[in-house]
Amino acid sequence: MDLSEVLQKLLLSYKQYYDIVTEDVLSPFKAEAKFVSHEEQYFLVRSAKLSDIDSTEHVYFATEKAPSLERLQELAKLAWEDGLKSVKPYYGHRNSDVTVLVLCEDCDKSVLKGCRKIKYSKTYKFMLYGWSNFKFAVIDVNSGMTGSNTQGSDLKKFLLKTLKKSGAIK
Repeated sequence: MDLSEVLQKLLLSYKQYYDIVTEDVLSPFKAEAKFVSHEEQYFLVRSAKLSDIDSTEHVYFATEKAPSLERLQELAKLAWEDGLKSVKPYYGHRNSDVTVLVLCEDCDKSVLKGCRKIKYSKTYKFMLYGWSNFKFAVIDVNSGMTGSNTQGSDLKKFLLKTLKKSGAIK
């Protein structure tokens, strides 16, 4: 199974909760997904609003044959900068996270370990206006090996489980 087919199977798992875009996406990414959540809390009546909470996540999908650590860092930087362009912090902004998922065919173990060093985060007005975190994960579809940064460690399990369930990897 080639990388584009694996990507399509992965996008199906995101389709239920995320808005998926596969055309006119930031190059070199193949697809983007966006999740937006808005919550309001009231005290008895709507005029007594307690809180207004917005949370957003931008997910960027990339496919690479045999990426180097420098290439992965370049993808991470591109996604981080593009994801922060749409952030508008205000009193009700909770978080705007950026996630990068890279599917590859042949990835070296040292590159997968090097993913731990890819870190970005930002706070707005000492976290009063929210924050942005960066999650990064790489999966070698041929061997099933994964790598991620600290924030993206939960993505490794999700990727393996989803792709095994869909039959994309063994």
